[in-house]
Amino acid sequence: MSIDTYNEMLENQNYCCLICNVEFDSYEQSKKPFVDHCHTTGKIRGLLCTHCNSGIGFLKESPEIMKQAIIYLENSRAI
Repeated sequence: MSIDTYNEMLENQNYCCLICNVEFDSYEQSKKPFVDHCHTTGKIRGLLCTHCNSGIGFLKESPEIMKQAIIYLENSRAI
């Protein structure tokens, strides 16, 4: 990815994470933009903050696991 493409992505995303919408900050580690990509295809998906990028990775990039995590969190609120 070229620096021009990276900067264009930042601008198109309004300098925010595509998942949680936190504003990027190059000085704060948890708010630095990371280039998210599919580990199967290599396709770049967008720029994410550290937490969202790590979360996707820890959940094995699996929509099914992420859906189960949502159900788990929603059900645990009633406790």
